[in-house]
Amino acid sequence: MSSKHGHQARKRFGQNFLHDPGVIERIIRAIHPKPDDALVEIGPGLGALTEEMLAVNSNLQVVELDRDLIPVLRTKFFNYPNFRIHEADALKFDFGELVADKPLRIIGNLPYNISTPLIFHLLGHSGVVQDMHFMLQKEVVQRMAAVPGDNNYGRLGIMTQYFCRVQPLFEVGPGAFRPAPKVDSAIVRLVPHKTLPHPAKDYKLLQAVVRTAFSARRKTLRKALAGMVSVDQLNSVGINDGLRPENLGLAEYVAIADLLADSKPENFGADEVSHD
Repeated sequence: MSSKHGHQARKRFGQNFLHDPGVIERIIRAIHPKPDDALVEIGPGLGALTEEMLAVNSNLQVVELDRDLIPVLRTKFFNYPNFRIHEADALKFDFGELVADKPLRIIGNLPYNISTPLIFHLLGHSGVVQDMHFMLQKEVVQRMAAVPGDNNYGRLGIMTQYFCRVQPLFEVGPGAFRPAPKVDSAIVRLVPHKTLPHPAKDYKLLQAVVRTAFSARRKTLRKALAGMVSVDQLNSVGINDGLRPENLGLAEYVAIADLLADSKPENFGADEVSHD
């Protein structure tokens, strides 16, 4: 479907442009941008949220991959000389480069096809971030906020909660977008912990433990983590090896990873994590 700007939403970029004024206003209220914030928007699209944020903060920076949208944005916001557009893939972009004297406040209506790997990429920058507000597929937000025992609980929730407090805010129906997606969406607020509640001795090892466990989430821990950790090791840190991966909290996964870090294995945690 073409927009009034003549731009065709592109399937390969996962574009669904927000157009509902009531939803836009609600998102801006949730973000509550201030004139001196270091605001960064990922994937501004046709500038629906951008317009509202620029009205408050003229130093907004955006990261946009679709080069056809860049002239649209430059034309629409030509009267904001401090508005900066970075033509880049957010999955590869170094957000640390945008940090000056204030931590970043990151906003984005994220394409569903890259939302999970992009969240993992941004978590790697959490030390320079004040907060993040994202529009995501509702199921992804449920997974991020899930607690042990939930059906949605898994790797995404554990690793997000390692770095951030997760606060689902409200849901958004398909009709708020053009073209309308086939799924419901939700807004989530992520606030990086000032001090990690359960810091791991080796973060990559923690990622490897969690990934391995949830690749066999229906099995018991003794089977899911076989070859990585022994039953005796699990029991030594007070973990019942008969539990399933979905029954353990972040602190227990950190305990397993720290146990392995102390024994200095050579074969875990060195590989790049997959973004499942």
